Amino acid sequence: MSSIIRLSEIAKAYQIGTETIHALRSVSLEIFKNEYVALMGPSGSGKSTLMNMLGCLDTPSDGEYILNGLSVARMLDNELAEVRNKEIGFVFQTFNLLPRSTALENVALPLVYSGIGKKERNERAKEVLEQVGLGDRIHHKPNELSGGQRQRVAIARALVNRPAIILADEPTGNLDSKTSVEIMGLFEEIHRSGNTIIVVTHEEDIAQHAHRIVRLKDGLVESDMKNENIRTVLVHNA
Repeated sequence: MSSIIRLSEIAKAYQIGTETIHALRSVSLEIFKNEYVALMGPSGSGKSTLMNMLGCLDTPSDGEYILNGLSVARMLDNELAEVRNKEIGFVFQTFNLLPRSTALENVALPLVYSGIGKKERNERAKEVLEQVGLGDRIHHKPNELSGGQRQRVAIARALVNRPAIILADEPTGNLDSKTSVEIMGLFEEIHRSGNTIIVVTHEEDIAQHAHRIVRLKDGLVESDMKNENIRTVLVHNA
């Protein structure tokens, strides 16, 4: 198995007044293609900072980050943006959908930045909306959809660029427990189809869907274990 992410002694420090905050101290981590990993940790553990590093939203103060063969730790913002758009699909707790745009328009948006023509954009957006069980909702706006449906639109948007990695930050944080299970079932399907999935969560039952659980504490990896009791979703409700 080849690694898609390799972090070597990543550190991140912030200066707040005269105080230096060490969000990450020395994190080394390897994630392989088509792995399903949960990142866990209490508030202040460094998991959000680590997610920002993995997603190329921030750069480390020290250390090396190889993403799909590219060294990204010292890249400039515009270079990082290009890598992000090509390699990573993001799913956020708050969905981050444009309220006045339809599901189709929201999903097609990343393809605009990739310079893809309107016809192909719409075809690909429709295809991934069907994949997440929303083929009959493509012209609905976010306020016409349930929370679970909105998160499915956000997942379709993350998939539309055919990224190597799906990075999900507390993806069920705003959903009820039944809908959360359905969304985790959808992640299982996406994983089976070949994507690498990284879920950042503080919820133990959500982390149990992953095949590997990395726990952070005080800016360090506290444990990195294979999940022996993977929780699977038997029925996926589209």
